[in-house]
Amino acid sequence: MSFVDEAGAVARAGRGGDGSASIRREPFTPRGGPDGGNGGPGGSVVLEVATGVHDLSALADSPHLVAAGGRPGGRSRRDGAAGGDLVAPIPDGTVVTDDRGLVADLVGEGTRVVVARGGRGGRGNAALAGPRNPAPGTAEAGEPGEERRLRLELRIVADVGLVGLPNAGKSTLLSRLTAAKPKIADYPFTTLVPNLGVAGDERRYVIADVPGLVEGASEGKGLGHRFLRHVTRCLTLVHVVDLAAADLVQDFATVRAELKAFDPELLDRPFLVVGTKADLVEDPLGVVRMAHREAVAVSSVTGEGLEKLEERLGSVLEEARASLPPRRTFAVLRPGRDRFVVRREGERFRVIGREVERWVAETDLDDPEEVVALQRRLVREGVERQLAATGARRGDEVVIGDRAFEFIPEEEVAHGGAS
Repeated sequence: MSFVDEAGAVARAGRGGDGSASIRREPFTPRGGPDGGNGGPGGSVVLEVATGVHDLSALADSPHLVAAGGRPGGRSRRDGAAGGDLVAPIPDGTVVTDDRGLVADLVGEGTRVVVARGGRGGRGNAALAGPRNPAPGTAEAGEPGEERRLRLELRIVADVGLVGLPNAGKSTLLSRLTAAKPKIADYPFTTLVPNLGVAGDERRYVIADVPGLVEGASEGKGLGHRFLRHVTRCLTLVHVVDLAAADLVQDFATVRAELKAFDPELLDRPFLVVGTKADLVEDPLGVVRMAHREAVAVSSVTGEGLEKLEERLGSVLEEARASLPPRRTFAVLRPGRDRFVVRREGERFRVIGREVERWVAETDLDDPEEVVALQRRLVREGVERQLAATGARRGDEVVIGDRAFEFIPEEEVAHGGAS
């Protein structure tokens, strides 16, 4: 598969195991009591930056990330085993988003983020036993794991980014500065994907060759617009201009304008202007300094100016490293899962939530006082308000756990109604 820098994925965490409702029944052990164990928690889905992973092609091939569920509890107070986490390797510099916005920006080997948390295991009846109900005959069901639809976007982490118009000589320059062997040809848009190379002797640095930009790239024209995001992580930009072009000053201005349109902060990034194909003009240094007075002229064919370029590039990069903050992982912390959710299922409504379902399971529905107490508890939790907001009206069927109720607002219960 070719280079992939965008991919969608569905992360589905494991369901928690159900608790056990076992009652100890053995000879010569009267009133053995409840001995059901707790269910194990479900596994979570984790994204982790790994070396050796350079793009998102693996996720594009297999976009479903499913973690294992927890095992149910057993008799004799045996707890179920936890479901194993699913760890998906991703490349350095991956930005993860979902329908609510940014989830994490992952930079650095070993950095990881949990994108879908496993469901909690249900408590067994041994854990539910208490003075009010010393021998519960039921246990809690395990919680479902989180499910999230993700969008992953790779932004290559490089120290230096080569930018310029198509056929400006970026790939050839990369091949001379590093050991990289990008495709080189005498026609535009030879480079279809970013190429990386490592340069430097004492202190090494990564150079990225970004596919050529054209006027309007920030609006989606040409090929470069898909790869402009990779430039945002570069500490230093190298503007590559063709000395043999008809108007290299305009070429330089076009690229700067596209960078500004994509992200105005890119104009504040330390940069260096390099004129290529110096062997094709008479006064290469004079020509390139028409674009910028501190520009460097080089020839990738003869090697002219490459040594000076490496020196200048090293000093500009040191300046950038000193002025810009180090790259760090950024993760968004959001509130935990809702205590309950209300879903409409045709003509009826379903309330899903571990605690709410447990309250219903523990209530003796033949006892009017317990029913009223349950109603008030649900009101305090906000269940009635959420049902009304979802569209429930008097007389509608409401399902909580395995019990079905008729929806009657609290004020009607206080005046003699029933639920």
